[in-house]
Amino acid sequence: MNPLLIYMIKAAFSIAVFYLIYSFLLSRDTMYGRNRVFILFAVASSLIFPLIVIETSKPLNFLFFGKTLSEVLVTGPSTGIMEGAGGVFAIGWPKMLLIIYTTGLLLFTARLMLNLVELIILIRKKGASGLKIIRFQGLNTAGFSAAGYVFINSSLSEGDAGEILRHEQNHLARYHFFDILFMEVVKILQWFNPFIYMFDRSLRTVHEYQADEGCLKSGVTALNYQLLLMSQVFGSKNFYITNSFSNPTLIKKRMIMMTKKRSTTMANLKLLLVMPVIAIVLFAFSSCGEKGKTAVQLPDTEKKVVVGDQIPPDAPPPPPPPVPFEVKNGDTTWFQVEKMPVFAGGDAALLKFISENTHYPEAAKKNVIQGRVIVRFVVQPDGSVAKVSVLKGVDPELDAESVRVVSTLPKFEKPGFIKEKPVPVWYMVPITYTLK
Repeated sequence: MNPLLIYMIKAAFSIAVFYLIYSFLLSRDTMYGRNRVFILFAVASSLIFPLIVIETSKPLNFLFFGKTLSEVLVTGPSTGIMEGAGGVFAIGWPKMLLIIYTTGLLLFTARLMLNLVELIILIRKKGASGLKIIRFQGLNTAGFSAAGYVFINSSLSEGDAGEILRHEQNHLARYHFFDILFMEVVKILQWFNPFIYMFDRSLRTVHEYQADEGCLKSGVTALNYQLLLMSQVFGSKNFYITNSFSNPTLIKKRMIMMTKKRSTTMANLKLLLVMPVIAIVLFAFSSCGEKGKTAVQLPDTEKKVVVGDQIPPDAPPPPPPPVPFEVKNGDTTWFQVEKMPVFAGGDAALLKFISENTHYPEAAKKNVIQGRVIVRFVVQPDGSVAKVSVLKGVDPELDAESVRVVSTLPKFEKPGFIKEKPVPVWYMVPITYTLK
């Protein structure tokens, strides 16, 4: 699957986990500042965690004592295929998913840009030089704030307009517009994820709680403020990237929170329950890599640290030489021999045979599966190839094709020899499958 899609799916799962934590543990508390920080942290972390590579202590290197051939590269065509005279175009489902995701990405980007342009036009038309308060007519809302401006419906009385202005100025003082803009960008990237919309709604709710709290602390009674809210419920707001005073979908929650008993500082202890979940999410959705190179390396017993013609006294002892053979079920197979097997035409001809006779599996092409398969085999005393197996696999289809083609190798011209006696010898060949 496309790496971008894999990344977005991991981020989506992470957002879902964080939202469930917020919904069950934190959303009912009146600690609005903490909840705001948690939501922003959760969404940002969900985008970062899949990019983190956690190295394990186990190296990926493995030792193979035997002859290692050069890599064979097998390329396949793109996954798009024209079928029949009717021109039916069939593509693999990963590519189809990528096309759908990209289409949604473009549509949601266009939606955000259009809303921003409309907001800028309103500011340029109605905004007075040096003033941050804009009076408007015709929009289906009492007032809202965005981009450092407060927008007030000109049909409001002076008293109502003053209270709404105070509410919206609380939004501006806390820079809520930048939170909304950040969430809109994430919604573009995660447009398919329902949990990002739930998080967006939760963040807007917290914004309103904070603005309401600021108004109540300034001396406005809760009852009068609630009456003002009810009187200004005209319908849905015009701009979805703004904080709107009369957002009808949040009125009930806001009125409940105004009279709810304040949460104590002990409520912050809930965050201790969140920490293990964050650790699990980090390990579950981050990329995993193992220390060391992914290439297969042969042991090198010839290297020594030498100064002049002397070996320093503090130099580590050289590693023991590798065992030249293995014994399994009473059969001895050699890794290194006095005379290595000889393929007709040499190693170049052997690799050419594998390259020309390897077929990229159709299922792997359709599903855009690529990777490096490492196959090992034994050259028998009679020159035939046996014990073909996968040392490092990628996918069942690619692994099977690699085993198949190596199993069809013709007999070697000469086997391996120890003291003029033919013996079985281990070989290894990497086969890399890649699509154009």
